[in-house]
Amino acid sequence: MSEVVKLERHDEVGIVTVNSPPVNALSAAVRGGILECIKAAVADPAIKGIVLTCAGRTFIAGADITEFGKPPKAPALNDVLSEIENSPKPVVAAIHGTALGGGLEVALACHFRVAVKEAKLGLPEVKLGLLPGAGGTQRLPRAVGPELAVKMIVGGDPIGAAEALKNGLIEEIVEGPASGGEAFVRKLLAEKRPLRRLRDDDSKLAAAKADRSIFTNAVAAMTKKSRGLEAPFAAADAVGYAIDFPFDEGLKKEREGFLKLVASDQSKAQRYAFFAEREAAKIAGVPEGTKSRPVNRVAILGAGTMGGGIAMSFANAGVPVTLIETGEEQLKRGLGIMQKNWEATAARGGIPADAPAKRMALITGVVGIENVGDADLVIEAVFETMAVKKEVFGKLDQFAKPGAVLASNTSYLNIDEIAKSTKRPQDVLGMHFFSPANVMKLCEIVRADKTAPDALVTAVTIARKIAKVPAVVGVCDGFVGNRMLAQRGKQSEKLLFEGALPQQVDAVVTKFGMPMGPFAMGDLAGLDIGWRSRKDRGIKSEIADALCEAGRFGQKTGKGYYKYEAGSRSALPDPEVEKLIDETLARLGRKKRAVSDEEILERMMYPMINEGAKILEEGIAARPSDIDVVWLYGYGWPIYRGGPMFWADTVGLKHIADRLSFYAKETNDPSLEPAPLLKKLAAEGKTFASLAAASKAA
Repeated sequence: MSEVVKLERHDEVGIVTVNSPPVNALSAAVRGGILECIKAAVADPAIKGIVLTCAGRTFIAGADITEFGKPPKAPALNDVLSEIENSPKPVVAAIHGTALGGGLEVALACHFRVAVKEAKLGLPEVKLGLLPGAGGTQRLPRAVGPELAVKMIVGGDPIGAAEALKNGLIEEIVEGPASGGEAFVRKLLAEKRPLRRLRDDDSKLAAAKADRSIFTNAVAAMTKKSRGLEAPFAAADAVGYAIDFPFDEGLKKEREGFLKLVASDQSKAQRYAFFAEREAAKIAGVPEGTKSRPVNRVAILGAGTMGGGIAMSFANAGVPVTLIETGEEQLKRGLGIMQKNWEATAARGGIPADAPAKRMALITGVVGIENVGDADLVIEAVFETMAVKKEVFGKLDQFAKPGAVLASNTSYLNIDEIAKSTKRPQDVLGMHFFSPANVMKLCEIVRADKTAPDALVTAVTIARKIAKVPAVVGVCDGFVGNRMLAQRGKQSEKLLFEGALPQQVDAVVTKFGMPMGPFAMGDLAGLDIGWRSRKDRGIKSEIADALCEAGRFGQKTGKGYYKYEAGSRSALPDPEVEKLIDETLARLGRKKRAVSDEEILERMMYPMINEGAKILEEGIAARPSDIDVVWLYGYGWPIYRGGPMFWADTVGLKHIADRLSFYAKETNDPSLEPAPLLKKLAAEGKTFASLAAASKAA
C-alpha cells in the first residue's frame, strides 16, 4: 500500500486519506496512492461507499508543478479520475482548505462533494499560462453551468463553500471533512441515492446550447483584461467544447489545448514568475531560523498619497494603524480620501458594504510624531528629501519604543545615510511601496549596511501579511526598479533627439506588453516634478524643459507630451509637440532620421537589462529572479514575458551584448557598453538563469 495515501474501513465506509505535506499536491506518488486505494475499496465487498479526504491543512491544493516539463510518470491523472468516476460505489470528496486545480478536478470526478464552510474551490491554472488538463473544463460547466465555469476557469479565482453550495458544486457544508464526508456517505447509502457522474449530466448546459450568447457574453466579460495572454482565450475555448461536443471528445480537445499551452513560451514564463515570487521571500545571508519580531501595531508618518495608501494596505489586512500628520487639516484630508476610496470599492462590490467602517476603525489619526510609542513598526512616508528624512529618524530615537523596526518609504535615497541619524541603525531599513500603495503589490525591502537580520525578516513577513510581494534589495540610487527605469528614461529622451516621436516610442513599449509607455507615464506623474529636480541640480533637458516652459505639465494641465480632452485620461498625439520637438532640434542643429520600431524596442529594454547585470554584479539583488519580481509586481512587466532577466535569456545574451555595443558606438554613448557580467555570460554562451542555478548548487 502507498505511504502517502491510506485506506481505512469504518464498517461499510472506506476512508481514503491523502497525507502528503505541505499541500497534498498531486505528485506521481499521490496519484498512484489514490488509484491503488480506490481500486482496493471497490474490490472490498464490505465497503459500500467511499470518502476521499486529506490530512493536514488542506485538500489537494493542485498539481505538482515541479513535474511540468519532465517526462510524465504513471499513472496519468485522467486514469485516476476515470477509476474514481467509474466506481460502482459512491465516492464523496470531503474538502477542507483549498481544492485547487488538479485537486478540484479530482473532486469533480467524485460522484458527490461536501466541504467545510471555510473551504475554497477553484481552477487557477490560467495564472500559470495553462488550462485545466484533466477534465476541469468539461466537468465544471456540467456542475455549475457555463457562466460560473467561465468565471472560475478563465478568471482563475476560487469561490467559497457558500457559493459552491448555491451553484451545485458541493452538496452540503459539513463540520469536519472526514466525519462530514462519512456521515454524508451513510445518508446516501440509506437513501439509495443514484450516483451522479458529471460526465453524463448535461442538464446545466441546456440553456447555453439553446442560446450560445450566454456563454459568449461570459467569455467577453472575463477576457477583456487579458491583452497579450494566450491561456484565458484557450481556456474559454475549452469550456466551449463542453457545450459543443460529447464529453469524451471535449476531454480530448481539452488535453490538446493543455499540451499546447504547457509547451508555450508564455506558460514557461508564467510558471517561472510563480517560482520567482516564492524564491524572493527567501532572504539571502540571513541565518536559518531567524524569527520575525512581533508586529501588533504600525505607525505611519504622513497621510498623503503614499502614507494613506500604505495605511489602507495594513487596515485591509486587519492590522491596527496609527496615522500621524503634522497638522489637523492634512490628517483630516488624508483620512477623508481613504474613506472615499473604500466606499467607492464597496459601491462597486469589491468589498463588503460594512468593510469601509470596519477598516476606518482600525486607523487612529493623530497629530505629532510623539504618538509612535506603541508601534512595533514605524514607516515614514514624508517628503522625499534627505534632510526631511534625517530629521524624522532623529526624532524617532526619542519616541519609538526599543526594538521597533524603523522603515523609510523612500524610492531613491540612501538608507545607510538615513540610518546614521539614529542611535539604532540595526532597526532601520527601507520599505519602498509603489503608488497607489493600496493597489500595487510590490514592496522593495532595502537592506542597509547595519540592518539586523530579524528586522529584515520582520519587514518581509509583514509585507506578505498585507498581501504584498517582498523583494529584498541593497542600497544604491533608485534600488533595483527605479535604477533600471532611469536607463530606459535616458534612452527614451535620446530617441526624441534622433527623430522618434513620443507616440511611436510609447506604442512600441505598450505593444511589448507594458501598461504604459515612458511619455504617457511622464504625463501621468507630472512633468513639472522632473523639471524642478533638474533645475535644482543645474541640469537641462531641452525638449522636456521646453514643454514645461510652455505650461505643459501632463494630465493635470490637459497637455504634456500628449493632449488630453476635458475629463479624459486618453493620450492624444499633439501636432504642437511635434512642432516643438522640430524647433528644438533645429535650434540645436540636430538632424532627424527615421527610427525603426525594432531599434526603439532594443533601446528601451536592453539598457535596463544591462543595468540589471550591474545590479547583480554589485550584489544589490541576490538573484536574477528577484529583479524580475520587482518588474513584474512594481512596473507592470507583462507576466507572459517572465521579467526582464528571464526575457533576456529567451532573446539571447550574446545578441543583447552585441546590440548594446553597436548602439554605444552609433550614438556615442559609452554608458551603453555591455556590463562585465553580461559580456562574460554572453562570451560563455550562458544565461542569467545559469547564475541562479550555480548559486543554488554552491
